[in-house]
Amino acid sequence: MTSTSNGINKKITIVTHNGHFHADEIFAVATLLLILGEKDDVAVVRTRDMEIIESGDYVVDVGGIYDESKNYFDHHQIGGSGIRSNTIPYASFGLVWKKYGEKLSGSSEVAQKIDQILIQWIDATDNGIQIIETKIPGIYPYDIGLFFNSFTPNWNDSESDTDDIFMQLVSLAKTILIKEISKRKNLLEVRSIVKEIYNNTGDKRLIVFDRFYPSQEILSEYPEPLFTVSPRDYGDWEIKAVRSDKHSFKNRKDLPLSWASKTGEELEKVTGVSGSMFCHKGRFIATAKTKEAILKMAEIALNQ
Repeated sequence: MTSTSNGINKKITIVTHNGHFHADEIFAVATLLLILGEKDDVAVVRTRDMEIIESGDYVVDVGGIYDESKNYFDHHQIGGSGIRSNTIPYASFGLVWKKYGEKLSGSSEVAQKIDQILIQWIDATDNGIQIIETKIPGIYPYDIGLFFNSFTPNWNDSESDTDDIFMQLVSLAKTILIKEISKRKNLLEVRSIVKEIYNNTGDKRLIVFDRFYPSQEILSEYPEPLFTVSPRDYGDWEIKAVRSDKHSFKNRKDLPLSWASKTGEELEKVTGVSGSMFCHKGRFIATAKTKEAILKMAEIALNQ
């Protein structure tokens, strides 16, 4: 907690600009609030008044200064505030995360992963850098920036409640960050489990699990796996195709064409396996009533 010269306590202030908001400063403020914790003595102030900005304890996306030692996190000044090795420049979210991400997530690996999957996209967009090209003219991803932008007042609406909307989105951003940190920590834990099962598997084309693990992203890093087998919550079993890479919908090997869209007795007839239940038309997943049945289906899929 900061204090005035006469010893009277005052609120810790996080200052950012007022007016139109973006994912950049929304997430930057959310990160700082998570670092500071749930305290009544923390205030978020949206302004362009330089006197207020200069008195802020944390200044985000405004003020024209980047100095992490003073907790000033702007990137609009001439020369910017630095770029990553992959040429994506930092915006305020990235600058705040660079200083506090590891502390907040408890792991440098988790912090780096979140920077890769979430922050760099937001930083690039805020700096006017296009990351992807659309394959279909006029069709673009509905990303987090567009989602937040949908909450801004229309041109003919009053902006009197913009600060309240901003704080609602900051609360949502905090939830997203908490979930992503938890998810990435969990994936670090499961990585060692999946790797051990992979190492102990003889025919690595088929990886059999005794319970569900989020393994697709991990197994895509190894060259051999074609399918996984695991139990489902419903008491039955599934076989899933491993994708060519974690960003692709292309299977390394499709399930047999004759299985596509078949269910029940029709699928049993095609596979010759009693207990066959369902195969998706995309041929990336099929189900069976028992482990024995799904392993028979897996053997067929591997050898066709």
